[in-house]
Amino acid sequence: MKPQERINIKNKKARFEYELMDGYEAGNQLFGTEIKSIRMGKASISESFCQFKDGELYLINMFVDEYDWGTHSNHKTRRDRKLLLKKNELKKLERKTKETGLTIVPTNLYINEKGLAKLKIYLAKGKKLYDKRETIKRKDLSRDLDRIIKNS
Repeated sequence: MKPQERINIKNKKARFEYELMDGYEAGNQLFGTEIKSIRMGKASISESFCQFKDGELYLINMFVDEYDWGTHSNHKTRRDRKLLLKKNELKKLERKTKETGLTIVPTNLYINEKGLAKLKIYLAKGKKLYDKRETIKRKDLSRDLDRIIKNS
């Protein structure tokens, strides 16, 4: 796969809304038409989240557009998709989400070198309003500093 053809779908709100802690790389259980749509870049994880059901981790509310050349067996655009992680990682994530009230947030959906769709997920803690204001201030200051450096 050529570098300009790389698929990298991001959840830009995640870093603003949450304080990200531990990161994991998870595989996705997808149908054939879903992976074809993702390779075309027709997916969104901006409104999605992860949740445990019967000891398995699922990605909820991820949008994958219907494949244009699919037949009657085309996939549903918003369905629960199982995430593939190791057992010890699943147990650790489930324990931390139950005990400390943390959540699991998807931040990045990409195709790796082998052509598989991977999802970067983080254990995250929700930010308070004042934390969000601090993030905005930092971003504005760095932008102003970059402008000053560029002009001088």
